[in-house]
Amino acid sequence: MKAIWATAGLVSLLLGAIGIVLPLLPTVPFVLLAAFCFARSSERLHDWLLAHRTFGPMIADWRRAGAIRRGAKWAATVSVLAVFGVSLALQLPVKLLAIQAVTLSCVLLFIWTRPEA
Repeated sequence: MKAIWATAGLVSLLLGAIGIVLPLLPTVPFVLLAAFCFARSSERLHDWLLAHRTFGPMIADWRRAGAIRRGAKWAATVSVLAVFGVSLALQLPVKLLAIQAVTLSCVLLFIWTRPEA
């Protein structure tokens, strides 16, 4: 069972890392999921993730207060706007743009209503 949790943690961490550069993937939820999986599989991986320079503070902020740092909020906002701008530039169908607008608005609403670290 530990191997399954470790694999799930590694996949989650990989998706979170990709999310740093790819605006369509959220980073923080995948990093939090990785921490959850590592806590059930490997103390060494869990400790490494908590001590990581990039990912550790995200986990600590979330555990302490369900918080997201202001810089991360702004980065997410810029990414969301960029993704929606690309969709507009590609002239996607209005129905798809509407679905995307509602979904991205909900994401931003969630992010900006979280406390700040």
